[in-house]
Amino acid sequence: MHENSSTERYMPVTSSTSGMIQNAADGVYAFTVQIVNVCFVVTNAADGDWVLVDAGMPKSEEKIIDAAEELFGKGAKPKAIILTHGHFDHVGAIIDLVEKWSVPVYAHELELPYLTGQQNYPEPDSSVEGGLIAKMSPLFPHEGINIGSHVHSLPADGTVPLMSEWKWIHTPGHTPGHISLFRENDKTLIVGDAFVTVKQESLYKVLTQEQEISGPPKYLTTDWDAARSSVETLQKLDPYVAITGHGIPMAAAELEENLLKLVQDFDSIAIPEHGKYVDE
Repeated sequence: MHENSSTERYMPVTSSTSGMIQNAADGVYAFTVQIVNVCFVVTNAADGDWVLVDAGMPKSEEKIIDAAEELFGKGAKPKAIILTHGHFDHVGAIIDLVEKWSVPVYAHELELPYLTGQQNYPEPDSSVEGGLIAKMSPLFPHEGINIGSHVHSLPADGTVPLMSEWKWIHTPGHTPGHISLFRENDKTLIVGDAFVTVKQESLYKVLTQEQEISGPPKYLTTDWDAARSSVETLQKLDPYVAITGHGIPMAAAELEENLLKLVQDFDSIAIPEHGKYVDE
């Protein structure tokens, strides 16, 4: 595996919920790392098995390990790591975690070029409106990483390795291979960045974690038609609780009402008024 700027840079932005572990659903714990959420998902309570979803911000490996050990005991390690996508704030600690835990990583096949050193993501678009985070986005790493043979393509049939109750759903737009995870028996949705519950472009709202449903982060989303279709797909699942990549989990009637509003008003809520990925 090779180090690169995506996993070496430290971003000095932290929200009010950073370091908080929230039991968002049965056996699903959301842990906030600065401004992004990772999930610890119990897959077999009797055996103590669990899976990590996403890998947080750069240089966050010790925080993630500490949270895992707080939940599951000293020396705890997952059976696997599932990635919703490969943006820097979702793979920031992946190289160090894989080296420590020696576990397989799974992602959508369309995301693999960005995880095996073959391709970089498009540069962030700082011209979108919405606040200071958007203006800061050119500082964010957009380079791919290389975790080599550790990463594997998710099965084409929608099953998730080592997560028998879950299925993965292709939710592109934010990235080509973006996925969300859904557990049908209690309608728990791990969204990734297909939609979020904070206005991610605004520094104030990111810092305070003011809850507000929004589309995927505008400055890193390149295909808005696909992003709209992905939100429609997720809304049709009628999720009871949604754990998003950014923001506080949302549930019950609040989630139902806000997600329907996002679908109905996607153009005005989610899509920037201008920007290179809109104007194209």
